[in-house]
Amino acid sequence: MKLNEVVIGVGSNIDPENNIKEAKKAVELTHNLIRTSSFIETEPIGCKNQNNFLNGAFLIKTEMDTLTLKSWLKSLEKKLGRIRSENKNGPRTIDLDIIIWNKEVVDNEVYEREFLLNSINELLPELKINTK
Repeated sequence: MKLNEVVIGVGSNIDPENNIKEAKKAVELTHNLIRTSSFIETEPIGCKNQNNFLNGAFLIKTEMDTLTLKSWLKSLEKKLGRIRSENKNGPRTIDLDIIIWNKEVVDNEVYEREFLLNSINELLPELKINTK
């Protein structure tokens, strides 16, 4: 079976150290975690009245296809206490998004969020992403 190489964007602003650690543990149990980027503190976007975020990324290899992995990540977010509200920029225990799939950008936020680009460059330095 083909292994897919995936970069997962990771963010949290509710007990971030603990939630990111728990997410990493869960990812390691199910997928082949290759590398973790450094994590940086970023200011919230959109909804300013909340704590800063801790953001970074995981590089994994997985047998899952895109839809299966996306669904798995959503259930992990739920397990870690993420509550989806109408405010998509609101506080969260964990946010896990597929941003690179087999060396292709699959999330346009990569072009808007410098920390995502930095994480990708750290995990896949050979991947040259053209910023818009």
